[in-house]
Amino acid sequence: MRTAYSVETVRNAERELMARLPEGALMQRAAAGLAAACAQVLARVAGRVYGSRVVLLVGSGDNGGDALYAGARLARRGAGVTAVLLAPDRAHGGGLAALRRAGGRIAAGGASGAAGESIARADLVLDGIVGIGGKGGLREAAVPLADAAARSRAAVVAVDLPSGVDADTGQVRGDAVRADLTVTFGTHKPGLLIDPAREYAGAVRLVDIGLPLPAEAAELEALQHADAARLLPVPAAESDKYRRGVVGIAAGSARYPGAAVLAVAGALRGGAGAVRYVGPAGDAVIARFPETLVSDEGPKRAGRVQAWVVGPGAGDDAATVAEVLAAEVPVLIDADGLRLADADAVRARTAPTLMTPHAGEAAALLGVGREEVEGSRLASVRELAARYGATVLLKGSTTLVAGARGGGPVRVNATGTSWLATAGSGDVLSGLAGSLLAAGLSALDAGSVGAYLHGLAGRFATEGAPAGAHDVAEAIPRAWRDVRGTREG
Repeated sequence: MRTAYSVETVRNAERELMARLPEGALMQRAAAGLAAACAQVLARVAGRVYGSRVVLLVGSGDNGGDALYAGARLARRGAGVTAVLLAPDRAHGGGLAALRRAGGRIAAGGASGAAGESIARADLVLDGIVGIGGKGGLREAAVPLADAAARSRAAVVAVDLPSGVDADTGQVRGDAVRADLTVTFGTHKPGLLIDPAREYAGAVRLVDIGLPLPAEAAELEALQHADAARLLPVPAAESDKYRRGVVGIAAGSARYPGAAVLAVAGALRGGAGAVRYVGPAGDAVIARFPETLVSDEGPKRAGRVQAWVVGPGAGDDAATVAEVLAAEVPVLIDADGLRLADADAVRARTAPTLMTPHAGEAAALLGVGREEVEGSRLASVRELAARYGATVLLKGSTTLVAGARGGGPVRVNATGTSWLATAGSGDVLSGLAGSLLAAGLSALDAGSVGAYLHGLAGRFATEGAPAGAHDVAEAIPRAWRDVRGTREG
């Protein structure tokens, strides 16, 4: 499990560790890892470290000190290193002295003159402007330097976090550095895993510096293959369809029969033993998936299920949504169901509830603008979970899953592709996650594993080219086998 911690937790861990180490040892650990990462980048972009050109953008905090010490290490290996000091009177004294001893140069701040020329000629620009405690966008004096780096041919490497992004929330409230690589220390920070900040970070490399971080204090978790494999339901020898779980799908309408077909497609590949469909698209569903158990008498008379999925393509069928919410089994609410569901009825449920809005739907539920949700995804998913007393899966460029009432670490999905932004993709995810609910996974695990498999399936289905939602559904078995480490065929 990949984890991310808040700035406060990281700072506390740093203080605890520094109290046990010689003065400056922790910064030297960070600088050594940073210099090694930069050397690898230089080998790729310039062919070698010796003779390459490196520019350090140095602020007044510890990130500036990390950059200076890393620059000194690169200078000792023969790189031409120039430090641009944004606050010369507050630059890290030990790091600055080390750089000068190694033969590094100091350039005046500002993107004009020597600093600008150095950036234009650089092979690598190291962003040490602002540390993880920075709030808001870049200060005015730093903006021209960030712009010059973006215009240059240099690879941009950020120290711990791109300057100008919020480490705790992933928000970007102004100008920020866009990095090709971020070298972060001790642990991931939430902003490295959540958009919009994530797109500023580029590739992320974690350098272990020995921070004593308590597992229970993590802000974010990201499943890896081993975590998803451990949670996937696998039938035992004595399993039948009811032991494996039966999922009910209440979806589709005369206008949107395809939503029902796609939700059923996802559910059939999600590990449950059977799928019951209720709704007006029964003919379309049975024509595509004859193994589906179809009923037109409503959820209460559909037969035994271990979980329900309600809402995809439901139109204005509020009665069916209300009937499903009254069931005493786990329920996943998606799409039209989110608009039709009575908030008090959701909060009153005793069985688990999983809500799966995209940013626009989340904004409507919260009564805010879509741009507010997209700019503060972590706060939004937590607020929804707390307000509705439900587990919430917020879909989008970064998919987040918050446990009921917003407690505990939020899970962020590490798979996926921008090609998944296609009509019907969310319906497939709903069916898939609903099937996992029926198979016995908790709402948090069903949402997290469902998003993980769905993202992988999206990669496999598209492989860099457009694909439809039905292609994503058909790729779920391949994603499942990939996670479990089993071969195709």
